[in-house]
Amino acid sequence: MNHTGVREVEAVVIGAGQAGLSAAYHLRRTGFAPGRDFVVLDHSPGPGGAWQFRWPTLTYGKVHGMHALPGMELTDAYPARPSAEVIGAYFARYERAFGLRVRRPVDVRAVREGYDGRLLVETSEGVWAARALINATGTWERPFRPRYPGQETFRGRQPHTAQYRGPEEFAGRRVVVVGGGASGTQHLLEIAPYAAATTWVTRRPPVFREGPFDEEAGRAAVALVEERVRRGLPPRSVVSVTGLPLNDAIRQGLADGVLHRQPMFGRITPDGVAWRDGRHVAADVILWATGFRPALDHLAPLRLREPGGGIRLEGTRVAADPRVHLVGYGPSASTIGANRAGRAAVRDVRRLLVADGQPAAA
Repeated sequence: MNHTGVREVEAVVIGAGQAGLSAAYHLRRTGFAPGRDFVVLDHSPGPGGAWQFRWPTLTYGKVHGMHALPGMELTDAYPARPSAEVIGAYFARYERAFGLRVRRPVDVRAVREGYDGRLLVETSEGVWAARALINATGTWERPFRPRYPGQETFRGRQPHTAQYRGPEEFAGRRVVVVGGGASGTQHLLEIAPYAAATTWVTRRPPVFREGPFDEEAGRAAVALVEERVRRGLPPRSVVSVTGLPLNDAIRQGLADGVLHRQPMFGRITPDGVAWRDGRHVAADVILWATGFRPALDHLAPLRLREPGGGIRLEGTRVAADPRVHLVGYGPSASTIGANRAGRAAVRDVRRLLVADGQPAAA
């Protein structure tokens, strides 16, 4: 078989966000050479993962639960500085410090069964043949917009939170914010002083969490997400099972009536949204703060999905194919979880290579 132009490596890491950089760090730490033994491919134009695309008003002081990458402290994290700048600069320093040689921008188009037990990673920059794959593509590339009757008739704008750049663009507009997560409440609180009117709509009543979110509570939340993944069901985010922290901004929003939640509407009209009981709210903008889905379309040729619609994992390893690891997926979608997942995936990759008779790095 002719393999001309195919570059062979032991492992390919797809994605250079928190989980991907953690995996790359542990690969290098255990003796794998960047560029020779493994390669990191990133779709984004620069360092920072999804953080580089966050809206400017999301300052570092508003970020919930950011943890440093393994081996390097996060510095210059001033609360008033935009989180995109803080984390983008930190990731860039990290890549340089450990010589990770991230290749970007590279579009990974498909991962297929290859030759000699290898996986073929087809990209905009050619093909890599790897014995193991660590997928860390996250969710930013797949914003989720639910469908509602009449959606195509709406005469206003329907941006997703992925396109949110700040509250000024909503000045004087009547805005319906859809979504009960952290981004929905943050956007709503920012937009309210600028907008002519705001309406907050969620599928479920929001749950506000008082008091500290300690280690025991964190473990319990992760366990709920992990159970779904073990059953081959699509993961829910860790945030979805933790509730919203009842901080000073949330308390003020509740007191002012900005965070007065409405149940989900039944349909969208040309000039607003309507409920089944006949109520109608006029709107110029419907902002979909409805989250994201894992960006895994490139793995479709491997047929990893279970009948339940998700990918069943054993730790970070895909149950249907032990060569493939998903990090930053499901229970490891938090920043601290991504660090741990990167380390666990590399440990399993080393075991896999040894079991296959390949010389794992020292």
